[in-house]
Amino acid sequence: MIPKYFFLTKGVGKHKEQLQSFELALRDAGIQHCNLVSVSSIVPPGCEQLTREKGLNMIHPGEITFVVIARNATNEPHRLVASSIGVAIPSGKKQYGYLSEHHSFGQTDEAAGDYAEDLAATMLATTMGIQFDPETAWDERKQLFKTTGLIIKTANITQSAAGEKNGLWTTTIAASVFIPPENCKNE
Repeated sequence: MIPKYFFLTKGVGKHKEQLQSFELALRDAGIQHCNLVSVSSIVPPGCEQLTREKGLNMIHPGEITFVVIARNATNEPHRLVASSIGVAIPSGKKQYGYLSEHHSFGQTDEAAGDYAEDLAATMLATTMGIQFDPETAWDERKQLFKTTGLIIKTANITQSAAGEKNGLWTTTIAASVFIPPENCKNE
């Protein structure tokens, strides 16, 4: 199975039970009705990103759904948790791209998102032979990656949340969801 499309989604859930807080995060992300199978970080050549809305309309209850998922949880009041997926897509239609997952404590949406995006872009850049200094700031590397013409798109989706003040479990998720090829026949 090689997916033709993927979409990004995120969610947060809070509950006294950790598992239920995860379920509520999946609901918030719109993917609670699928049997999720975690896969590694490759975007197949030519796989196109859809909007969340369009992607959610192409998945069905109960189906096996492949995802790259970042998940984090805390029951510590006010503790900041974040989950992020980074994306790096090459310009060449026959080359694969990368997804990265990042889960952190104490990072804002922006910091966690930049980290995940940088990670995905760095993994892709190193497979393409792009030379760079890893100590350079992400904004500078992002410009370098794009000016080479080899990486055309980087992005991220990030969900952060502060631990619930009374100690309920707080779970964040971010996911890249692959659309099964059989769901693309009527597109």
